[in-house]
Formats: sequence, structure tokens, C-alpha cells
Amino acid sequence: MSRDRTALLVIGGDAPPFSAIEGRLPEFSFICAADSGLDALRSWGLRPDLVVGDMDSVSDPSILADYPDVLTFPRDKDELDTEIGLRELRSRGFGRIVMAGGGGGRLDHLLALRSLLERPSGPDEWICRSERVVRIDEPARFSVSPGSIVSVFPLAAGASGMHSEGLKWPLDGLSWDASRFGVSNVAAKGEILIDPGQRPVFAILPL
Repeated sequence: MSRDRTALLVIGGDAPPFSAIEGRLPEFSFICAADSGLDALRSWGLRPDLVVGDMDSVSDPSILADYPDVLTFPRDKDELDTEIGLRELRSRGFGRIVMAGGGGGRLDHLLALRSLLERPSGPDEWICRSERVVRIDEPARFSVSPGSIVSVFPLAAGASGMHSEGLKWPLDGLSWDASRFGVSNVAAKGEILIDPGQRPVFAILPL
């Protein structure tokens, strides 16, 4: 699996504005729609390479005939359509997956999407309506506007050995179990560094 092969997975729920996706399109060598994620892609004028799901939320199921690669699953299943999309993309060798959508709607679905960050096979990045969530496995730099809100959360195993640069309140020296977090930190500069230390963390950043 190559980390330089990146796929975009668009899922149901509130989608980000197209402006959050448009400038990044060159990153994506493959686009997958999970169920009503297809509606978002159509509104953006984009055509997916693959459509997956039980298709119970697509606005007009007849449009599926316009796409040659559609994998349809029963409604009574043990996976979310999002999980199916992630699994299919990983099986096709994509080492990085950016997930878009999933806002609004039911709280249980939102918590399920958060839980996917715990899986090594889960999304590397999740673009929501006005923010993005990035799983950080190794030191990473991000360009942000000074004064932007940046929040950092551990995964279930907790976090320690963290380091940061460019944040008003540094992460250095902090040790978190799964109940701890750093909400509403502030970017003091236009570029920040987050080093997760011994275990992965995830950060919520502005679009």
C-alpha cells in the first residue's frame, strides 16, 4: 500500500463547501462516493470512480445507471456505507484517504465516524462543513491563519511525549488518557507543528 496514492471518499450528511475541495483535487487519484455522498459530488460537478452503499439515501436511485462501477449492499448489514467505502479503497491500495461530509444528522452516526479514527484503516483526514480533522501519526506541519482555533485529542490509548510549535499553549510535557484533551488552543503563527509523540492523536483545524 503506497502512502502517495490518495483517494477522496465523499459520504452522506452535511458536506463541506466545494471551495474546501476544489484546490485539493490534484491530490486525489481516485474518488469514491458512499451512498448520498454521490449527491454532493454531483452538486460539485465531479464524477466518482466508484459508488458504494445500500443506496437508501441517494436522492434519485435512477442516476446510479450513469456510473459503471457501483457496488450495492443490502440495508441490513453490519457496516456503515462509510466503512464499506474505506474498506474498498484500502483493498485497492490507497494509502491515504481523505473523507468529506458526514456533518449534521444523527448523533450515533457522528460518534461512529469519530470512532473510525481509532482504526489504522480509518480515514487519515476528515473534511467537515467548516473544519477538518487530521489523524497525526508522525510530526506534521500545518498552515493556518494566526489566531485560528486548534484543538488536539488523544485516541483511546492516550497520548504522551507530544511536542508543538506555534501554538499559544504548547503540548510539551502533557500526558493524556482518553478522557483528556486540548480544546480551543490558538495558532500564534501562520504555521504550526504538532508532534504526537508516542501515540497518534488527532487535531481539529479550520478549513
